[in-house]
Amino acid sequence: MRNLILFLMTFVSFETFAQNIYHPQQFGAVGDGKANDAAAIQQAIDRCSAEGGGTIVLDNGHTYLAGPIRLKSNVELHLEPTAVLLAHPDESLYRLSAFGANEGEGMMWLYADGADNVAITGKGTIDGNGVAFMGAELDDSYELKPVTTFDPRPHVLTLTDVRHLTVRDVTIREGAYWTLHLVGCDGAVIDGINLLNNLKIRNGDGIDIDHSRNVRIANCHITSGDDCICLKNRRETERYGSCHDIVVTNCVMTSRSCAIKIGSENMDSIYNVLFDNCIIRASNRGLGIQNRDEGTVTDVVFSNIMLDCQLWSDVWWGKAEPIYVTSYPRANGNHKDANWRFPKGQVEGRCGEVSRIWFNNIQATSENGCFIGGDTAEKVHHIYFNNVNLFLHKTTPYEGGVYDKRPCKGEGFVKGKVYGVYVDTASSIFIDGLHVESKGFPNFGGVGKTSHTKQVVLTKVFLDGERYLLGTNDDDK
Repeated sequence: MRNLILFLMTFVSFETFAQNIYHPQQFGAVGDGKANDAAAIQQAIDRCSAEGGGTIVLDNGHTYLAGPIRLKSNVELHLEPTAVLLAHPDESLYRLSAFGANEGEGMMWLYADGADNVAITGKGTIDGNGVAFMGAELDDSYELKPVTTFDPRPHVLTLTDVRHLTVRDVTIREGAYWTLHLVGCDGAVIDGINLLNNLKIRNGDGIDIDHSRNVRIANCHITSGDDCICLKNRRETERYGSCHDIVVTNCVMTSRSCAIKIGSENMDSIYNVLFDNCIIRASNRGLGIQNRDEGTVTDVVFSNIMLDCQLWSDVWWGKAEPIYVTSYPRANGNHKDANWRFPKGQVEGRCGEVSRIWFNNIQATSENGCFIGGDTAEKVHHIYFNNVNLFLHKTTPYEGGVYDKRPCKGEGFVKGKVYGVYVDTASSIFIDGLHVESKGFPNFGGVGKTSHTKQVVLTKVFLDGERYLLGTNDDDK
């Protein structure tokens, strides 16, 4: 009798577990990479969520071609190692805007809205089929197809107002627009993913953390035509409030724009942010704060980071600045013409404070130096450099000695010499342990230059083994 009871208990347990596993083939999916399996996958998700939650399994050896799919509460989408979920190339399928009423910046492919306990896991691949949505291939980018107010390019994953989100182990590749966008999310873990976008695809952001909080990103490999990891507060979703309590660690990144960026869209506040133990390779800009709206950026730490930057064409924002801390207002425009960057009814923007930013133990090789600046000296202040080692090395034929302020009012570039640190209108800059070496720069200007800067405090500042002080009041040293 005892053995019979144990058998029945085991059978019941297995049945209960089995009832929580759903395969799209049970709902009519083909998985041959030709048929549109979106309806079948959606039915599996709907059933799973309605029955209390469980796991949707995309099986080994199958390519599931699909148009838009909505993820729901208590559902885990699990991709087995050789399973592929592939974005359907038919642009007419994508009609749900990734930014609500603003339809000018792409549509949604895989998405969730107002959900709890959503997970995407497994060793399989989510493929955004990016090149299928591009125009002609150029030397260092793809042309973007002409659009008016409607851009059909699909974002890969748009996760809005999700609580308890997990994205683990999957490979996400070839996004046509933004790849993994968290909007108003609370409590997210992104761990061990390979996010491998085509470096020629513009707007191909890796991970965008937007109005979200309590987010942990770790152990990821990211290549991206645009920013690899970006924190922001966009105007379309201002109802979700500030972006804060973000930790990023143990990641390797390559970008044609800025590998780690805060901004440029920021109409609220971003604070309590830590980036630690990361490697950045062959990027156009390394660590960037690009504040261009009325929001603020405070209490951010970058530590234990190795990076190398190089110059790319003006298609991409950035001029190989390894460290970039700025707050400049946008050029005048209106709400719609500027893709919703301005508040409704306003034609002139303003920019907020950037302060209490730390750069600790940074090892950088680049074709340009660090750039710090704002529209007034009080706008950017209390910036700390501690043990920053910069090796300036010319590696490309692009013009050097240029710093990129875009987007901004007036001239978008600051031109001159190559400096270890260029401070353009800021206050309270503290540098303790800066070592600058240069190679192959006929226009090298020394450790640094300041303009309209109220306070620069330095100790242990070295240039090729000799101690120098950063110039003040436009004096070069």
